[in-house]
Amino acid sequence: MSATKVTHGFVRKISRSLARCELLHLPRQEINWALAQQQHAAYVAALEAAGVNVTVLPEEPEWPDSTFVEDAAIILEEAAVICRLGVASREGEADGIEKEIARVRKVHRIVSPGTIEGGDVLRVGKTLYVGISGRTNAEGLRQFDVIVRRYGYQTVGVRVQGCLHLKTAVTSPAEAMLIANADWMDLAPFARLEILRVPVSEPWGANTLAINGDVLATESSPRTADLLESRGLRVKRLGISELQKAEAGLTCLSLLYSMPPA
Repeated sequence: MSATKVTHGFVRKISRSLARCELLHLPRQEINWALAQQQHAAYVAALEAAGVNVTVLPEEPEWPDSTFVEDAAIILEEAAVICRLGVASREGEADGIEKEIARVRKVHRIVSPGTIEGGDVLRVGKTLYVGISGRTNAEGLRQFDVIVRRYGYQTVGVRVQGCLHLKTAVTSPAEAMLIANADWMDLAPFARLEILRVPVSEPWGANTLAINGDVLATESSPRTADLLESRGLRVKRLGISELQKAEAGLTCLSLLYSMPPA
């Protein structure tokens, strides 16, 4: 997210079919659905405590990964891009959220053969870093670039390896600052920014969520949270252990955006 105050956000209730989620880098584990629901509710409460007006969308049982709403769209101040997700089992998720987003933004769509997922798009000011990953391809980036350039953004492709999305490997907890796992992505495109590296023992710790002066970090990465606090950031630790079994992070559980004052 940019430094603009976040006023609104979409989340979606956890699918009862979450145990059938797509996995790329983790072995399948048993997911405690009741605990996952509690952790999701705590996440929503953290967004609300940060001043976000949260719209909770209904469960979609037929789409196991549908609670990871970030992947289905990219919302900018000027418009939104509805994604074409990079795996067949998730193709219907974008259709399910487009009508909600169309109420607050003009929408554009990525079309075949392009694929892009919101988890691969990291915004720093007017630059949109786009991970070239197992879910986002070069054609998806090309189409996305054509759309966003009309609104004054530039895109920069970043190679991702060893993790699901770019924002699994790097996020921006504060203006002009990144927290990153350099083993999973190419740091060269970010040379102009300050880069903090996650502790070796916490490779998943780089997925943080900066929101209106708070930085959400996972309880499973306490040393990463300590590192961010040492830089003067206000960190809130959240437990998302059951969702992490589905290769989820903090960013993927919401689609955040800003609306002008009424």
